[in-house]
Parts: sequence; structure tokens; C-alpha cells
Amino acid sequence: MMTAIQQRCWNHETREAVCRCPECGRSFCRECVTEHEARLLCAACLAKITEAQSARRGGLRRLAPAGMLAAAIVAAWIFFFALGQTAMTLVERAERTSWQQ
Repeated sequence: MMTAIQQRCWNHETREAVCRCPECGRSFCRECVTEHEARLLCAACLAKITEAQSARRGGLRRLAPAGMLAAAIVAAWIFFFALGQTAMTLVERAERTSWQQ
């Protein structure tokens, strides 16, 4: 078995490999690996992992705009309801004081 120093990069045959991708088992140089969740992964494996993660989150991302719209409508309704209640209270107080005088 060859050590990591004797192995060559999968993408660059003239460069020495510095690590082995834990997903595919191929050896790569420093330029061909990226750290993701405390692991060094090659570009192909990183693309597969991020694609799978984004597919899992896709359902929630599609519902997010509808949820935000519903929350905005509820917040606007609460704001204008409170504003109307405040206006009615002020008018009632003004009418009471005008009759008492």
C-alpha cells in the first residue's frame, strides 16, 4: 500500500496527494479538496452531498413564501385592529366628556 505522500492527485497527476476523500476514497492535492462539516471532500462528493441536502430542504423553502405572506397578513390585521380599538376608545372618551360638560 502506498502512503499519502507517494500517491498522486486524482485530477493532477504531477502533484502529490495530501488527503483521501472519505466518500469516494480517491486521493487529491490541496487545491482539489474543500472542508465541509470538519471533513475534507473532493468537489464531486461535495456537490452530491450539498445537492442531497438542498433536496431535503426544498419542501420547506417552497412553503416559506406562503408562510411569510400569512404571517404578514395576520400581523397587519392585529396592527389595524389595535389601531381601530384605540380610535374607538378615544372617540368614546371624547363623547363622554362632551356630554358631561
